[in-house]
Amino acid sequence: MRRAEQARERRNRLITIGISTVIVVGLVGFGSYLFINEQNKQDKADAKAKAAADAPIKGLQEFDAKKLGRNHVTKPVSYPQTPPVGGDHNQAWMNCNGDVYDKAIPDMNAVHSLEHGAVWVTYNKQAKDADIKALQEKVKATPYSLMSPVDGQKGALMLTAWGKQVTVDSAKDPRVDSFFAKFVQGKQTPEPGAACTNGLAL
Repeated sequence: MRRAEQARERRNRLITIGISTVIVVGLVGFGSYLFINEQNKQDKADAKAKAAADAPIKGLQEFDAKKLGRNHVTKPVSYPQTPPVGGDHNQAWMNCNGDVYDKAIPDMNAVHSLEHGAVWVTYNKQAKDADIKALQEKVKATPYSLMSPVDGQKGALMLTAWGKQVTVDSAKDPRVDSFFAKFVQGKQTPEPGAACTNGLAL
């Protein structure tokens, strides 16, 4: 009886060890699967972002950065573009940490945000509500971006960075992703890393 009991105990220990081993292996395998799956997702996202950044932007207007003033001024500035792509500006920037403004914002403060590397999304009364909403969500999810209405602009939807500007057809236009990928804190930025918070907010 003693030998039988010892045999049962050994068998139970082996079963317990076996089950524990299976559980541990399963957890390790599942963890590895999740890690690899997340890594694959990140790799795809990185590849998509790189492709967007490398893609040419049809209709992109580029302005000579050397001719764009960068002085802090208090007197009104008459900008040749609507919305402006750069130039002398107010010493206070508009908050541009994914900020969406329902009303028009001062050009002179928005230009300062462009100098810090922000992308400014603008729209007029011809823009569709669905496009406005979709672009608002993109801006809210993107540091160094801001959005506001500009009634005087020619295109219904426009994207502006320092010295760069394009009119897009809709929020789904692939040029939107390309513009953000290239110009949010892009090479055109006169003051990369400068703040987009603690500025002017309406």
